[in-house]
Parts: sequence; C-alpha cells; structure tokens
Amino acid sequence: MADLIQALGLSASGMEAQAQRLRHLSENIANADTPGYRRKTLGFRAALDGNRVEAGPVRLDPRPPARLYDPGHPMSDAEGYRDGSNVDLIIEIADSREAQRSYEANLRLFDQARQMTQSLFELLRR
Repeated sequence: MADLIQALGLSASGMEAQAQRLRHLSENIANADTPGYRRKTLGFRAALDGNRVEAGPVRLDPRPPARLYDPGHPMSDAEGYRDGSNVDLIIEIADSREAQRSYEANLRLFDQARQMTQSLFELLRR
C-alpha cells in the first residue's frame, strides 16, 4: 500500500513540475517578439526525500538576443539595429510538446495507481 501512495505522490509531483515548465514555455512564446526578452529555462531535481520531483530554479538563457535590422523602430540605434529576444519558437514548441507528453504520462501513472488502490480497497471490503 505504501508503494501505491508513493507512486501517487511521485506522479503528482511530476505533473506539478511539468505544469510549471509549461507556464514558463508559454511565457517564452508570448514574449518572443518583446525586445530584449531572454528565454527562461527550468530544470528538474529530485526532492530531498527522493520520492518526488521538483522544478529547479528558473534560469535565463545566456545566448545573446538577436540583432534585428529595423530602422523605423523607436528602439533602434543609429545604424538601424535593435535587440530582439533570444526565443526560438521551434524549440519552444518542441519543448512544450515534450512537457505535455510528460504531463500526460504522469497523469496515466496517477490514474493507474488510483485504480489499483481502489481495487485493493474493494478486495479488502469483501
């Protein structure tokens, strides 16, 4: 029984971590055209008890922002260039799909553990 409860906690923490990752990826996609915006990345780590996954600290991507030639933009320098963001939409969309699949896998594991727990309770009731 403790293993089932541990599986429920592990999959729930995985869903929470992936949901947090999806929030940051959505923020990156929303700010892809914001001048000077730096992409945020999020890593994962095992919790101190070893039975959960936690989102790590948010880090800014160190890559420099794209230099865009836009002489009519008010933020352009004397040469007509301005800083864009360092967000690559292809990478963000691929990471979003990966996070979504990981979330769904954790959800399936959670549901399986829940069904097994329910079946165990029904057996014990007889």
